[in-house]
Amino acid sequence: MEYLHTMVRVGNLEAALDFYVDKLGLVETRRIDNEKGRYTLVFLAAERDIGNVEKTRAPQVELTYNWDEHEYTGGRNFGHLAYRVDDIYATCQKLMDAGVTINRPPRDGHMAFVRSPDGISIELLQRGESLPPQEPWASMPNTGSW
Repeated sequence: MEYLHTMVRVGNLEAALDFYVDKLGLVETRRIDNEKGRYTLVFLAAERDIGNVEKTRAPQVELTYNWDEHEYTGGRNFGHLAYRVDDIYATCQKLMDAGVTINRPPRDGHMAFVRSPDGISIELLQRGESLPPQEPWASMPNTGSW
């Protein structure tokens, strides 16, 4: 397993960038504007981590700015921790066997979500290319929220 990023939702992207970049000193490594989904993702890294980010895209902070939502309550501003795994299906099976609910199954062979006992969302991403879809994952529905 490899740590990738932590996602934080922000209500004001400019104010967040002022804090994280201008004041804290993180460096913007990439930005994704999604018109259809109405959000912007900004990935930031510590200056000393830039070499690793260029190779592996990790470790980073992902700022998520939802264009239509500017206020978060009840911890909704904290999104998830993300880890890359060698085999998403084996990892999810191991977690299920240990009693962990797979909230968002890896139907696409690439991404899954689980929650910690404290309700923290954990994103699991397949290393490299997505695995071919397979059962029971391909037809497994979402469970709860993620």
